Amino acid sequence: MARDEEATGGRKPPSYGGEVNAFIVTTCIVAAFGGLIFGYDLGISGGVTSMDSFLMKFFPSVYRKEVADQNQNMYCKFDSHLLTLFTSSLYLSALVACMCASTITRKYGRKLSMLSGGLVFLAGAIINAAAVNVAMLIVGRLLLGVGVGFCNQSIPVYLSEIAPAKWRGAMNIGFQMMITIGILAANLVNYWTAKIESGNGWRISLGLAAVPALMITVGSLFLPDTPNSILERGDAAKAKQMLQKIRGTDDVDAEFEDLVRASAAAKKIDRPMRRLLTERTLGLGQSASLMSSLITGFFNVVATFVSIYVADRFGRRSLFLEGGIQMIICQVVVGGMIAGSFGTSGTGQLSTAAAVLVVVFVTGFVMAFAWSWGPMGWLVPTEICPLELRSAGQAMNAGVNMFFTFVIGQFFLSLLCNLKFGLFFLFAAFVVVMTGFIYFFLPETRNVPIEDMGEVFRRHWFWQKYAAVDDDDNNKGGSAPRRSVELK
Repeated sequence: MARDEEATGGRKPPSYGGEVNAFIVTTCIVAAFGGLIFGYDLGISGGVTSMDSFLMKFFPSVYRKEVADQNQNMYCKFDSHLLTLFTSSLYLSALVACMCASTITRKYGRKLSMLSGGLVFLAGAIINAAAVNVAMLIVGRLLLGVGVGFCNQSIPVYLSEIAPAKWRGAMNIGFQMMITIGILAANLVNYWTAKIESGNGWRISLGLAAVPALMITVGSLFLPDTPNSILERGDAAKAKQMLQKIRGTDDVDAEFEDLVRASAAAKKIDRPMRRLLTERTLGLGQSASLMSSLITGFFNVVATFVSIYVADRFGRRSLFLEGGIQMIICQVVVGGMIAGSFGTSGTGQLSTAAAVLVVVFVTGFVMAFAWSWGPMGWLVPTEICPLELRSAGQAMNAGVNMFFTFVIGQFFLSLLCNLKFGLFFLFAAFVVVMTGFIYFFLPETRNVPIEDMGEVFRRHWFWQKYAAVDDDDNNKGGSAPRRSVELK
């Protein structure tokens, strides 16, 4: 509690009525299903592109290059821009969809964005499963990207708004948990379908993406909208009733007053996005590669449970910092081992012991990401933005995520071919910068009510220079001061 008071400048964070109940837990689990579509796609695409039957049908030049010379440069084995376009096109369309979803989420509610995302993702899964040429694959991937963009923009916002402040971290991390479960499920599917002798296993892998799409589509029909969203659209009575329902108590006056105040500020902002802006298989065979994906996928899920337990007990910063340090170490070790085995020529082979160690440290990297930057990257941006900027802020967060995922997906193989083992050291350097930013510039947001977050930044040594206090409503009706942050 002392750390919570320190975050808000010595003032004890307001305590709202209500506790966790079965309704809110069920609601958060169903909403988090949207993470399955993103996770399943992340896991399925890499496995499918390593299947010989898939490569022979759509990317024969890559297949011929793979089998022609077993002693070829391992760094450049899969270097094909057309092949990477199959994977990365999804993230480009997701980037655009995030920005469009921001307006829909704000004006028509979070539920509609989730429903739209599920339906479009379902269409993309059907097209990919039935693909007969690369053009169909790309169209299907673009539709999948639209679905991912809508869900990634709306669901983290939904979870942060509907969860009680005390448990917001754990419930929001449910989204990341579903992403990791989706990745693991995809790895299991790929491991099975790769053994299908007919050569159509890749169709099953791609087509089963329809399952998580149906889960979020059907689930969104039964979800309640958040009080914040209802209030933002002008129905105060319904918003208060919903707040009472999800909190399991009639004692919601203090929280509702904060929501009303935030909604009033939100209605003054016509263009939130403008406001916001102004202010792989190295040295391993196919079967071994798929098995290593299964191993890392399993520990990805396990590690996410750590963040669910820790985030609301020890805070966001501790997870970011520990995870960053662990990721740096793992990247450096893996880069060093690859350098020792393949050098700059790219010829050679990992020994069994070395391959096991690589998998161990890759798993260590995956676990670090899964309990730190993975879930915190979805949680923190939805916490720190005021209501008027929340949809736009999450659109920006998801959009930047999709942009860099596109860049990595499109150019990773070319970068690996040219930078060789140095690519892992480059990634480690990026994590150093990221971790340093967290250490100096991110205040702790644990247990701070979402509409009271401005005080945290007003007290921060750096952000206080860019924050102005809005005291128009302070002390009205005898209530304690509430501050919101506006960028100067």
